[in-house]
Amino acid sequence: MDILKKIERYREEEQKLKWEGTFADYLELVREQPWVAQSAHSRVYNMIKDAGIEEVNGKKSYKFFSRQMFGLEESLERLVEEYFHPAAKRLDVRKRILLLMGPVSGGKSTLVALLKRGLEQYSHTQRGAIYAIKGCPMHEDPLHLIPQHLREDFFEEYGIRIEGNLSPLNLMRLEKEYNGRIEDVLVERIFLSEDKRVGIGTFSPSDPKSQDIADLTGSIDFSTIAEYGSESDPRAYRFDGELNKANRGIMEFQEMLKCDEKFLWHLLSLTQEGNFKAGRFALISADELIVAHTNETEYRSFISNKKNEALHSRIIVMPVPYNLKVTEEEKIYEKMIGESDVRDIHIAPHTLRVAAMFTILTRLKEPKKGDIDLVKKMRLYDGENVEGFNSADVEELKREYQDEGMSGIDPRYVINRISSTIIRKEIPSINALDVLRSLKEGLDQHPSITAELREKYLNYISLARKEYDTIAKKEVQKAFVYSYEESAKTLMDNYLDNVEAYCNKSKLRDPLTGEEITPDEKLMRSIEEQIGISENAKKAFREEILIRISAYARKGKRFDYNSHDRLREAIQKKLFADLKDVVKITTSSKTPDEQQLKKINEVVARLVDEHGYSTTSANELLRYVGSLLNR
Repeated sequence: MDILKKIERYREEEQKLKWEGTFADYLELVREQPWVAQSAHSRVYNMIKDAGIEEVNGKKSYKFFSRQMFGLEESLERLVEEYFHPAAKRLDVRKRILLLMGPVSGGKSTLVALLKRGLEQYSHTQRGAIYAIKGCPMHEDPLHLIPQHLREDFFEEYGIRIEGNLSPLNLMRLEKEYNGRIEDVLVERIFLSEDKRVGIGTFSPSDPKSQDIADLTGSIDFSTIAEYGSESDPRAYRFDGELNKANRGIMEFQEMLKCDEKFLWHLLSLTQEGNFKAGRFALISADELIVAHTNETEYRSFISNKKNEALHSRIIVMPVPYNLKVTEEEKIYEKMIGESDVRDIHIAPHTLRVAAMFTILTRLKEPKKGDIDLVKKMRLYDGENVEGFNSADVEELKREYQDEGMSGIDPRYVINRISSTIIRKEIPSINALDVLRSLKEGLDQHPSITAELREKYLNYISLARKEYDTIAKKEVQKAFVYSYEESAKTLMDNYLDNVEAYCNKSKLRDPLTGEEITPDEKLMRSIEEQIGISENAKKAFREEILIRISAYARKGKRFDYNSHDRLREAIQKKLFADLKDVVKITTSSKTPDEQQLKKINEVVARLVDEHGYSTTSANELLRYVGSLLNR
């Protein structure tokens, strides 16, 4: 019943939004809310802008795309700032077809679908309200009723430029239904809808022999010719082509470059002049954003054909490469799994991350600088700190290749392999090793992977496996060390006592004998080496710790085990190194004794409660790490 109430509420809200009045009433509305007369390009830009823009480190992030598109911030910023924004300002860019070019499953279709769904919702808001001549099949802009000779006066009074001419049908209706009285023409509010074919059109190429140009521009209704007496009577014409119906909104050309030439020529005048030819009529004005998408191979073939030169200058190409950030790729998989029927299957922590590492490695190009490898490049792109490199190095790496991200493994392949793993394993839990195994097996079945590429991808799977080995050890390390938390705190206190004595050039007092002893350099180095603190850097690190302790003391806080992330990591690693033998025995013993069993259960409970594992995946992790330590 709750959903029925919501449907009823939605219907009531729809009714409240409806508006109808004369052209004179509409002009008053325009005076109060001038944005209702904005162009299609302007409406799309304002829709994106109104959703919110965040700026981080000088780069813009658009909330409109943030929930559905991941890792394409730079491409989206370029799209908005180089196409939508200038087009909204009526600059010449709006007279171009927007062509999204990128690899399969790279997000082109998702991007267009977002724009279409967004416009549907935006047209229900006050800022996105659209009004049209009532009864017009092309939902024509009412301002087209203003005669040409009065448009300069209109601009001076309202500050709004009018582009386009009244369509043949409305020209006839103005004379026959309204006796030329423009002020009496009825205007209504419209709501964009792809399903109802209002302001959103989609054209998909099919067999050139059977596809008719009428699909784009409409056609003559032969059943009415006897009634109206002529094929040139606009009432005898069906204004139901995709270009007609997309007026005031967005027109999507799917795989545009596969279209027959005769379909593309119509776009020449539509983009440049804002009109197209249909039937035996004068040019028909249309205000719509034309967006198409294609892949790189088809685009290269298209521009190499001299016959297409007229269209080249009418197209703005926006590359949409694959995402190159591991964290964002993980979000793509989470989204795709969340939309499926297997979302209840337990996926062990780091499983999707490891799959994402493999995918990103296939998309990256080998760095030209000799001091960085592919894994370090992957980490830098993901925003991780890599010793010896900074943000300037990342920008330099990105400039090395203009086409990076235009090839590699696509997200659909990875999701297919994850799905295969879930179905085949027949238990409610999968882990990173299961997925890596499935990715490896799937390479033989992938139609576009050559033998040479397969060898390269197998190497990337090995690299992803090594990364997982490190992650797995850290997970178990954290869980085990927690069980020895008192030992960790004691070790840290001991380290801090020694650091304080070292920095103050003083001595420690032995708690048993009471004699003075020098700081234990061996102990301090054994901890610092765990996080790569060199001999030359040890003094600076120790002084930093002492400064942190002083800062805490000034604020009346106590410096504890969680006060310094790197020191905590060093203590954990040191303790884990000391406990390695215990872990090996505990995780690999086929018949653990009572004490070992207790320890295993504690660690499993810790992995389940605090690290997101299931009992099954936690036990699998322990067995795997045990095997790693025994090698």
